[in-house]
Amino acid sequence: MKVKKAVIPAAGFGTRFLPATKVVPKELLPIVDKPTIQYIMEEVAAAGIEEVILITGREKGSIEDHFDTSSELENHLKKKNRMDLLRMVQNISEMVTLVSVRQKEPLGLGHAILCAKKVVGEEPFAVLLGDDLIDAKIPCIRQMIDVYQKMEGALLAIQKVPKTETHLYGIIKGKRVSDRIHRVDEMVEKPKQGTAPSNLAIIGRYILPPQIFSILEKVAPDSRGEIQLTNGLKELNRTVPIFGYEFIGDRYDAGDKLGYLQANISFGLKHPELGPKLKRYLRGLSTKTK
Repeated sequence: MKVKKAVIPAAGFGTRFLPATKVVPKELLPIVDKPTIQYIMEEVAAAGIEEVILITGREKGSIEDHFDTSSELENHLKKKNRMDLLRMVQNISEMVTLVSVRQKEPLGLGHAILCAKKVVGEEPFAVLLGDDLIDAKIPCIRQMIDVYQKMEGALLAIQKVPKTETHLYGIIKGKRVSDRIHRVDEMVEKPKQGTAPSNLAIIGRYILPPQIFSILEKVAPDSRGEIQLTNGLKELNRTVPIFGYEFIGDRYDAGDKLGYLQANISFGLKHPELGPKLKRYLRGLSTKTK
């Protein structure tokens, strides 16, 4: 079945970026000259997905505004004859069909996905986490859709990480069944150092069947009162096979301060206007630090 809908959770407080996120949602923090979440939306649109369900919380209305039309701004750009900027602004509002669903309390990723149940309905859907930016010639979620259409089951994006960092991720245990594809036997959320079953980490891209909703409705909250997607996936794996796909591309953790800086530098170097200037600056900076 074709994957036509994507869920993007965007209800978190962004506490790792305080005080910057006291007023500005972390999803709108810029990577060079575009909000982080716009990169995610562009990935969705490039993959041919028709509808996005945005899971938002209080004070997140500005995310919806970014993808809405802005008559005053458009009229201003027309008067100034800035047609290049006008087209850019209009393209943002025309990128995808956007449906917003409010998550009244941030009760975990599993709960955020559960909020999309009525809009998704009885069909498979993609999930993209806004903290994970993936720079790839073929959009990561497009790669996953192509794999998904050749198999039956759920699909997780996975990536090899240093063994010293496995405690920071959900880690899979499984068997390689073909090039870049693993059959998942077990998932461990942030295992203690030295106990991880592999170094294959789950990254923020998923394609899930609608059965996940009824499972998440029954998943017991953890010690923090949150419904964890990993626990729902473990239960799903009893009846529906789950696979991990080692995607092709460079991933940046934009929810981490260092990862956010790395993303800005990497995307900045590729920027047609800023790239050469940034490269010269970094070379000069390297010379100064020697």
